[in-house]
Amino acid sequence: MGYLWKKGQLRRNWTERWFILKPSILCYYVSEDRKEKKGSITLDRNCCVEILSDRDGKRCMFCVKTPSRTYEMSASDTKQRQEWTTAIQTAIRLQAEGKKSLHKDLKQKRHDQRALREKQKAAKEEELQRLKQLQEEKERKLQELELLKEAQRQAEALLKEEEQRRKQQHEEMQRALEIQLRQAEQARASMEAEMVLKEAEADRQKKRIRELEDMQKLLEEALHAEVTARQEEEAKRYAQTRLLFEEEDKMKALMQLKEEQEELIRKTQREKQELRQEMENKSKILEEAQKQLEEVRVNRQRADQDVVAAQKKLRQASSHVKHWNVQMNRLMRPIGPGDKRPTPPILPIYRGSTGGQQEARVKLSGKTEEKGNTTADECRKENLHRSLSNCPSNANSVEEMETSALNGQVKRNSVEIRKPMQRSSSEEPERAPTEELIR
Repeated sequence: MGYLWKKGQLRRNWTERWFILKPSILCYYVSEDRKEKKGSITLDRNCCVEILSDRDGKRCMFCVKTPSRTYEMSASDTKQRQEWTTAIQTAIRLQAEGKKSLHKDLKQKRHDQRALREKQKAAKEEELQRLKQLQEEKERKLQELELLKEAQRQAEALLKEEEQRRKQQHEEMQRALEIQLRQAEQARASMEAEMVLKEAEADRQKKRIRELEDMQKLLEEALHAEVTARQEEEAKRYAQTRLLFEEEDKMKALMQLKEEQEELIRKTQREKQELRQEMENKSKILEEAQKQLEEVRVNRQRADQDVVAAQKKLRQASSHVKHWNVQMNRLMRPIGPGDKRPTPPILPIYRGSTGGQQEARVKLSGKTEEKGNTTADECRKENLHRSLSNCPSNANSVEEMETSALNGQVKRNSVEIRKPMQRSSSEEPERAPTEELIR
């Protein structure tokens, strides 16, 4: 629930409404007290939610499309719009899936997740118990192996003792047999008469000898089996030692590779240091070049300042030359009676005259002034020629003085033209456009 801006269907204006989302319906009221219900939107599988672009001065817009109508709404920010669109889409999805409430679905999901976590926990506990059992079994097997090794050592010791005992018995039996044979040989010489009596005993002795020989063969076979077992054990020990030597060789190769890697690392570090030194040298060279460039720039600025100062002095000198030329022209002008300047006719000025009449009057006055100025200029030129013809040293600069005199006359004429124009502008401000045209 919350406030949203909704666009009307008939008047198409935006109004703020209090919206409440239920599993199958979206209701909106005038305010949050929910006293006056303005409408509702039924949500089913045919509805959808779409994001709209900002327009009509509204932002964070979205719409809910139903088969009968499209409802346009605007949220206060993007987060609120995302929450509303997600909630409405979830309600539409629950209606499409035939589920009544999102809380039950979430509760079922939480229940399933809890059951899954319990199963995972039980599986972990079983795995831990199984690991403990395997560890215990491993320890038990190690103990059994140690017991078997101890039993094997004891059996080997017993076998050694039995072998020594059998060897002693065999040696004693051999000694006894040798003694008996000697006694028999001695008795044979002394007891030939008793040969018949002793044949049975000899047969018994032969049988006993055969039994002893069989026993000796059995002992030899047992000894042979023991020797083969010892040989097999030695072969296994040899294989074990060979494996140990191979492992030692591999460890040596690994250590050698490690030393080569460390050597490569040291080389790379040395190269990095060399590169760093080269970069520092280059940076120093660059700084020196920048300093030289700054010095060149400073020298250039100084040269520019010197050039500006020289230009300024040149302009001052040219202005002084022009000033002294004007002074010389004034001094070289002959003194004589001046001609009477014709005065232009004064035309009457009417304040109510049109712009065309004013321009015509200004043109007429300008023409009369130009005629008077041309006559005065001609008289001055004639006087100047007469005065210069008497001075042969200044004959070469006649043309220069004429041009300077003409320039001075033009300046005076322009000043004299501006004065009556300023006077007329002070008397009549309406003639300003015509004065600009004359200028």
